[in-house]
Amino acid sequence: MSAHRENTGWQYYFITFWDGKIPMDFIQQVKEAFSNLAGAKLRSFLAILGILVGTGSVVALVSAGQLATEHALAQFKKLGTDLLSINMYQAYNPDDKAAAKKEITTTTIHDIQKETPTISEIAPYILSFSSLAFNGNKLNGNVIGSTQALQGVIKIDMSEGRFISFLDHSQTYCVIGDNIAQQIRKLGGFSLVGNQIQLGSQFFTIIGVAKPWAENSFFNQDINNSVIITLSAAKVLSKYAQISNIVLRLTPKAEFDPVEASIKKIIQRQVPGENIFFRSPQEIISSMSSQRKTLTLLLALIGSISLFVGGIGVMNIMLVSVVERRREIGIRMAVGARRRDIQVLFLVESVSLALFGGLLGVLFGIFISFIIAYFAKWGFTLFFLPPAAGFFVSFIVGIFFGFYPAYQASRLDPIETLRSD
Repeated sequence: MSAHRENTGWQYYFITFWDGKIPMDFIQQVKEAFSNLAGAKLRSFLAILGILVGTGSVVALVSAGQLATEHALAQFKKLGTDLLSINMYQAYNPDDKAAAKKEITTTTIHDIQKETPTISEIAPYILSFSSLAFNGNKLNGNVIGSTQALQGVIKIDMSEGRFISFLDHSQTYCVIGDNIAQQIRKLGGFSLVGNQIQLGSQFFTIIGVAKPWAENSFFNQDINNSVIITLSAAKVLSKYAQISNIVLRLTPKAEFDPVEASIKKIIQRQVPGENIFFRSPQEIISSMSSQRKTLTLLLALIGSISLFVGGIGVMNIMLVSVVERRREIGIRMAVGARRRDIQVLFLVESVSLALFGGLLGVLFGIFISFIIAYFAKWGFTLFFLPPAAGFFVSFIVGIFFGFYPAYQASRLDPIETLRSD
């Protein structure tokens, strides 16, 4: 132990703790620090409150950012990442009189699947803007014209009936989403399959009802608010209806670039001048991950400002405590306390305030992030990093903002402090 006593300041405590021993004088200093904090309850509460708000802000903001990203990424867990979305349009050229005849056909779709073996399923679709009604009552929703393959590509499960098929090519059959079904039930249509709804001026028979479908940022249309019909039926509803979108599923481990190049070549060969845009879940996930890092950094910075303000509050309160306890410090030094002991005493007080405030702040931040997730209807996950980082930073804040008051206390002249009132 004598070897340790030769060290001064924090070297002594560091070496002692490294050896696995806790010095008795340090334990006594901790007890005295807590006693002093308990003696100034209001002052300690205000210091803790500042750290609590700062730490809680960091934990809540960073956790909320991660929860938002996890919610977005969870949308692809069911669909998978082996998907590809294609959006096409042709710029209008008034000098091209044959432009109206150029469009994507089912033949083009068959050629794409035939010449690209890594495509397992392909589903073209048409967005039709037609009015919806049931027994003369207006319904809110949209119309999608597609093929049977759409069910497999974006994974539509049925609660009643069946999905459209190639056998329905010339039939006015339709499949309705869950929200459309709920609207019809409120209007008294409890027997859905076999009932009819009006699309534009045409009546379609319901052959199936889809289960609630999880919205995602890959497929832009909400199946819950959609009526799905065949491609030919969609063209009957509107003479301007054209295939302008395709979704497809690739075989496992297929590379996207060769597939995109092959599809682009086929489409431009059959429909020259077509503008083609590709989108994959991998690109969306990569973009989300990049946004998540930026958002997390920004939110952490905002929360750190609150924590910094809380640290200033701790320093201010500790400086006031040093002034008020000048005589106590002089007495301690007069009876043998070393400058190191005074410094450790005040530093333990500031770190204790910061740690207790940090602990409460972590709990508060977790609670706030849970409330955000609840009202945003996200799945709640308790992440390890935000609470751990918040608690660690509060510890650093206690040391950083407590060092100067502790140093000032240790440098006081014992004679001058004993003379003071």
